[in-house]
Amino acid sequence: MAWSFALFPWLSALCALALFINFLSKLKNKSSKPLPPGPPGWPLVGNIFDLGEIPHQTFYKLQAQYGPVIMLKLGSINTMVVQSAEAASELFKKCDLPFADRKAPDSLTALGYNQGSVAIGVYSGYCRKVRRIGTTEFLVNKRVNASIPLRQKCIDDMIGWIKKDVAKSKENGGSGEIQLDWFLFVTSFNTVGNLMLSREVMDAKLDKASDIFDAFVVFLEWVGKPNVADFFPFLKWMDPQGIKRNTATYLERLLGFASEIVKERIEERELGKEKKTNDFLDALLDEGEVNEKGVDKLSLKNITIVLLEMFFGGTETTSTTIEWGMTQLVRHPNTMKKIQDEIDRVVGRTRKVEENDLSNLPYLQATVKEILRLHPAIQMLLPRNSIEDTEFMGYFVPKNTQIFVNAWAIHRDPVVWPDPLSFKPERFLDSDIDFKGQHFDMIPFGSGRRSCLGLTLGHRMVCLSIASLLQTFDWKLPDGAKPEDMDMREMLGLTLRKKVPLKVIPILRE
Repeated sequence: MAWSFALFPWLSALCALALFINFLSKLKNKSSKPLPPGPPGWPLVGNIFDLGEIPHQTFYKLQAQYGPVIMLKLGSINTMVVQSAEAASELFKKCDLPFADRKAPDSLTALGYNQGSVAIGVYSGYCRKVRRIGTTEFLVNKRVNASIPLRQKCIDDMIGWIKKDVAKSKENGGSGEIQLDWFLFVTSFNTVGNLMLSREVMDAKLDKASDIFDAFVVFLEWVGKPNVADFFPFLKWMDPQGIKRNTATYLERLLGFASEIVKERIEERELGKEKKTNDFLDALLDEGEVNEKGVDKLSLKNITIVLLEMFFGGTETTSTTIEWGMTQLVRHPNTMKKIQDEIDRVVGRTRKVEENDLSNLPYLQATVKEILRLHPAIQMLLPRNSIEDTEFMGYFVPKNTQIFVNAWAIHRDPVVWPDPLSFKPERFLDSDIDFKGQHFDMIPFGSGRRSCLGLTLGHRMVCLSIASLLQTFDWKLPDGAKPEDMDMREMLGLTLRKKVPLKVIPILRE
């Protein structure tokens, strides 16, 4: 009931105005088609009290009673939840365009972030232009392959940092325990930086990395808080819980970091410094050059926002997925041993596993698919918004309806996935189901016009990171903890993060 209690102090003040708004919304449905089914809501506040602590889990449970398409009223906002592969297929194949817009949370309108964002911004010519650049940089294999050596260096650095941290802990009388998420964050951050900027971002400045990590985590916590202004938009000007103000504080720090990178690159270009190849930032700046009338095609502010957003998308989602993966492998030591045996057999112990080896490691690939199935980084994808009144699955969906695609629920559909709650990589060994957005039974990266640009890079990075961590170390829990007792709770936010970070002891393999 965390969502309910967090919002309760504000509800009494909303009654009269919300009642009027709900009354007007009922008059708008002039279609002969019914709205999708859903639980009856409370007067004025709708289904806010039904959300529970973890909404995607709550929606999953509602499917048994109301079916795969559910309509709720969250305050004054119509909200539809799609929770089956069949419904997702119709959405992405038939309704991708009318549902292509986004419903940006009020917190991410701070500092005009949503206006420059590709992920949560409206579907427009600007969005299509930046996605076109991103597709060239992030989805074309030739471009991704060219940065393999840089990614390998990031992995090597991570292994080196872990070894040093373990040694330092033991020198101080500790057990060698580490908190894995920090190492994964910095590694993912540098990997994204390598692809976008053709260089490392952090180098050896780990103190700076720690500052950014802390700001990043707190920023995501504020963005993920339930916000009464999202359910009653007429309160946005007031920001009653201070969520937008606090988000802006940390967002300003992060935008400052991205702005420094952009300014540095502009200075290099003005000095005529030569580069072997152009990268993502160069492509953005080329689009942003001023024409003869002095009108920016792509403003520097938007370039800074896009750059930061790529760090968001490529860092948090990748590091979180790897952390969940390592958690599952520590819980299932037999699976970990099978991957280690496969790597030893295919790669051996005398050289490091490389990206080119990944296609020859089918059990590792199956395991990563199972991780993506059980732990999609963005559990309900990013919320869409209906551009117009639309017919969907025989139902009427009004304009400006918020739409969630509950990937977490789709990936646990017992009709598609036998024993869906169990971690079983073997289910993918003889399966052609993929994660690239064409098999709607499994959509961790979304599909259609608003799918994730970084799926190729993200998948490779998860595979290579896990392979390297398992080739180099054995892993055990500290203080005699048992795998079956590990904390698997999820934390509410934009990404499906672990509520309790994974702490483990890496032991160098002989």
